[in-house]
Amino acid sequence: MDNLFSHAPTDGAEPSSVDALDPVCCTVTVPGAVARAFVGFTEHTHLWWPMETQSVYGAGSYVEFEELLILETADDGRTAIWGSIDDWQPPLSFHASWHPGSSAMWSTELRVSFRALEDGTELRLVHSGWEGAEDPAATRADYAAGWPGVLGRFTRFMGAGG
Repeated sequence: MDNLFSHAPTDGAEPSSVDALDPVCCTVTVPGAVARAFVGFTEHTHLWWPMETQSVYGAGSYVEFEELLILETADDGRTAIWGSIDDWQPPLSFHASWHPGSSAMWSTELRVSFRALEDGTELRLVHSGWEGAEDPAATRADYAAGWPGVLGRFTRFMGAGG
């Protein structure tokens, strides 16, 4: 079973205390209106998420936002809950517990927000709550290395250059 971001390289420069672990913040800009970006991120995730490298079941599985869950379904029907949405504010933001490939007992927090810009939409992802992870420093390092690639796939899907 491949865990999301579990193969990301670390630079070994992580703080030694969970209290010192800052959130991972990533910001990207995509063309189009806020509502279009929100729908692209939440309703078409299966079209751009890199399942081959960032999933529980690997290539051939499917990820979707369904009834306040973020859920991966394998081609054989097995499911893994990646997170539970506790604040759903379309098309502006959502907040979820985040625990793909592990128990909800080891969850972190994910906030994704969308803001109109003159030339498109800014997506800001803030991943925090490392004290909820089984191995806080390693989990933070994995996501700090992994989120830029995932969001790069989203920006290309939405039609951004590069």
